[in-house]
Amino acid sequence: MKLAACFLTLLPGFAVAASWTSPGFPAFSEQGTGTFVSHAQLPKGTRPLTLNFDQQCWQPADAIKLNQMLSLQPCSNTPPQWRLFRDGEYTLQLDTRSGTPTLMISIQNAVEPVASLVRECPKWDGLPLTLDVSATFAEGAAVRDYYSQQIAIVKNGQITLQPAATSNGLLLLERAETDTSAPFDWHNATVYFVLTDRFENGDPSNDQSYGRHKDGMAEIGTFHGGDLRGLTNKLDYLQQLGVNALWISAPFEQIHGWVGGGTKGDFPHYAYHGYYTQDWTNLDANMGSEADLRTLVDSAHQRGIRILFDVVMNHTGYATLADMQEYQFGALYLSGDEVKKTLGERWNDWKPAAGQTWHSFNDYINFSDKTGWDKWWGKNWIRTDIGDYDNPGFDDLTMSLAFLPDIKTESTTASGLPVFYKNKTDTHAKIIDGFTPRDYLTHWLSQWVRDYGIDGFRVDTAKHVELPAWQQLKTEASAALHEWKKANPDKALDDKPFWMTGEAWGHGVMQSDYYRHGFDAMINFDYQEQAAKAVDCLAQMDTTWQQMAEKLQDFNVLSYLSSHDTRLFREGGDKAAELLLLAPGAVQIFYGDESSRPFGPTGSDPLQGTRSDMNWQDVSGKSAASVAHWQKISQFRARHPAIGAGKQTTLSLKQGYGFVREHGDDKVLVIWAGQQ
Repeated sequence: MKLAACFLTLLPGFAVAASWTSPGFPAFSEQGTGTFVSHAQLPKGTRPLTLNFDQQCWQPADAIKLNQMLSLQPCSNTPPQWRLFRDGEYTLQLDTRSGTPTLMISIQNAVEPVASLVRECPKWDGLPLTLDVSATFAEGAAVRDYYSQQIAIVKNGQITLQPAATSNGLLLLERAETDTSAPFDWHNATVYFVLTDRFENGDPSNDQSYGRHKDGMAEIGTFHGGDLRGLTNKLDYLQQLGVNALWISAPFEQIHGWVGGGTKGDFPHYAYHGYYTQDWTNLDANMGSEADLRTLVDSAHQRGIRILFDVVMNHTGYATLADMQEYQFGALYLSGDEVKKTLGERWNDWKPAAGQTWHSFNDYINFSDKTGWDKWWGKNWIRTDIGDYDNPGFDDLTMSLAFLPDIKTESTTASGLPVFYKNKTDTHAKIIDGFTPRDYLTHWLSQWVRDYGIDGFRVDTAKHVELPAWQQLKTEASAALHEWKKANPDKALDDKPFWMTGEAWGHGVMQSDYYRHGFDAMINFDYQEQAAKAVDCLAQMDTTWQQMAEKLQDFNVLSYLSSHDTRLFREGGDKAAELLLLAPGAVQIFYGDESSRPFGPTGSDPLQGTRSDMNWQDVSGKSAASVAHWQKISQFRARHPAIGAGKQTTLSLKQGYGFVREHGDDKVLVIWAGQQ
């Protein structure tokens, strides 16, 4: 989850490279929006490490380590000491995109980085390719181009094949006798990420649960009707797309009402995306029933597709008029007949009058009333600037991200249940003696795994929760999945353990501390822009792919092109398929990447456009050729663990660009003929 636009406006200066300085380093240069870098030759020794921004001093919050993301906090009296073990060129990389700055320190390796054999982009005349494959396939072997299904016999170490007209010059070469039942490997996972509400409406009867309704405008932030039953209806489509893991937005019960959307409050913003959880023990009624969830999971498993839940432990949702009225917490400045006259019979039906915005509902709320707000979550659960709650901090772990109530996951105090749950008769939450907020959250989330066989979690805002909490979640969820598989051997896909990937803004291909605290992979934020530079020449991915294939022998990442928190990747049309699906490590397709889903309306929040409705009409229409292209490459990937998990050898070819990926007994040869 990325910060709301209204929060980002509070930190405009962080986007000014010249404002950042650090003693001993030259001025920082901007790499991209919100990211900055500076290099300096430094001698071996010990030195203090501080950074300055507009007369504000910042320092690492934890011990200084190379190649680790370090959260920054305002300086204390004693700056941390940085121990440099050798002379060298050191790099400071600043990332301010999450609202609190983070720092990564690296030193230039003494050895040369992986050298690419690609010097310039190869050209192709459109004719068949004669290739020397003697180092990959045996003499007399039958070699198939999976894309076109052509088969050639290796003769004198060579084969000749014509790339299919729709392949963008690709040959996806495998042994013709390839076993199609290759075991699943998370390093080779193809994950399809859906915002369930925007994907497919399988049950229109639940579209307006809890009194939610359309806004009659562009419907930027309202619920659109997608649900669990809709996902089930599209599983065959996902299977044909080569998908073997489905990441769905958090299906748990969200805040019932809306808040003002965007910087201008020009639309009502509901929790259609699943990041404003209100009750982790219930499904949100807009998503469907528990029977719908069980059908989805079982049907997905029957098709070899694993289910991942998006989960949030850092924060709850905002206070809304709907929830204040229903659960009797908070306070208004209005009294008596003023309440009904101003807000109506149902407070969620309020609309701004002339001169007001959707933010204006806040004007009626008395956020200082201690008694009224004590009836909300309670001080044992959250910190917030509302009422008598403890104030949020200024560091990653205690800050109020986008003004959302910060859950006290670090607390060791038994909390009881959230206070307003007393008025929430449908909750499945039960008091457990001695449990803290962290204990409740990990217990509730793991119960979904135990009851339904959920295969993994995608963790939101991982950097804003202490690492031991994530280890606790992983431990409990792993035990839960083991229990479910033992109790349901006929439904279990395999004996693989629970899988967990996480979002930490700015994380790239590096084995950080997250991997030592329960995470099997982290989202690779670098890949989107790396791929953008190779849209016109696939061979330009060579160095990136070589380095990834080498590093990811020891760990895993989840790379993406499009995201709900960044942008839709539409460069190069269907060439995006090979840029993503041939990458080492796990990859994530954002729903509609394969069909060029259009950017939607945004209002004053530009990210909203990335969450448009799935363009099903185009899948069998104007985008049919693109979808078919994605299907072929993704199916090839699914057949071959070597694509994601293998080591790469780049070939020196007379024509085109090519590489071999090899993992165990699996070996593939990928050729790109070049630019036409």
